[in-house]
Amino acid sequence: MRFRATSIFMFLVTLAVPAFASNSELPSEGLEQRVDFWKKIYTQYGADDVVIHDRVFVNLIYDVATDKTHSEKTANVRESLREIRENLDTPENLSEASAPIYEAIVAQGLPLTTDLIDILLDNIHTQQGIKERFRDGVIRSGRYVEQFRRIMVSQGVPTELALLPLVESSFQNVRSKAGAVGVWQFTSGTGRSYMRITNKVDERLDPVKSSEAAARLLRDNYSALGAWPLAITAYNHGRGGMLAAQKAHGSDLPTIIGEYRGRVFGYASMNFYSEFLAAVEVYDNYPQYFGELALEAPDSIPQNRPTMSAAKAPAKTTPAASTSKYKVRSGDTLWEIAQRFGTSIAALMDKNNLDKPAIYAGQILLVK
Repeated sequence: MRFRATSIFMFLVTLAVPAFASNSELPSEGLEQRVDFWKKIYTQYGADDVVIHDRVFVNLIYDVATDKTHSEKTANVRESLREIRENLDTPENLSEASAPIYEAIVAQGLPLTTDLIDILLDNIHTQQGIKERFRDGVIRSGRYVEQFRRIMVSQGVPTELALLPLVESSFQNVRSKAGAVGVWQFTSGTGRSYMRITNKVDERLDPVKSSEAAARLLRDNYSALGAWPLAITAYNHGRGGMLAAQKAHGSDLPTIIGEYRGRVFGYASMNFYSEFLAAVEVYDNYPQYFGELALEAPDSIPQNRPTMSAAKAPAKTTPAASTSKYKVRSGDTLWEIAQRFGTSIAALMDKNNLDKPAIYAGQILLVK
């Protein structure tokens, strides 16, 4: 099934609209439909929306459902595709439910054939909207993005990559189901190559150290792959996986998406770079999508800040540290709280009986 999609996918490349990216190192040619789809997911569809679409031709949207209705609506889409297959020569006979789906396929410029419909039947996919989460990520980005940009510059990485956490974590220190941690979503395996991760110290939770690590990782990916679209995709898929894809199909990402059949090169890896491009464009124009937002103020982080080690001296006590308890806010890290209250991460962990430096919004910490 996926092999037959290749020729159709490459046909779509010729229909692409002009690229929007101003940085020639971050091209969008051949990916415009994917970028447009993710812009919709970021700005039009919210958490209550389940978008029913095609897994390969992602911007082919059939319907929008809710958690309660998506199974029924997905079944209806499947039935409509079967009806279209039976009426390829007589589309005027299509039912009221199937006609809009037929028109959506035509609007994508796809050649209507039996083979195509078979492919579409196999590739029905659902994607939840994240409008609210993305908007909140833009607001949180104000806390870090300028410093992250300076870090990218220092490592010779495109400054746009300071916005990659919009895709990875919405600028939150969170733990994914796969065990990735922090604003930059490092797994422990990759993280240990660039940071210190022990039972007592997890630098993935330090937004500055993890940003420096991410910049080095991205730079290393680029050194190995020689193209930023592949280097960025490798942040999700792994450097080894992208080297294998490059060896088989060259350095053009749209060609890799259309032709590479790596065992774990799936929906997430295919879309990661396009998600990033969409995030950059929406961020650069966020008032157009969300109205004026009050972004969080940048953190004041000293250049010679203490590390996450208990051996380092605590930072100066600030006026804000007059209370003995602190309620954790969304996006807080132990490192930031330690800075605010003039203590160390190790001291906070000991005082609060924490085995790991992971905290959650609403948690009450003893800070004195």
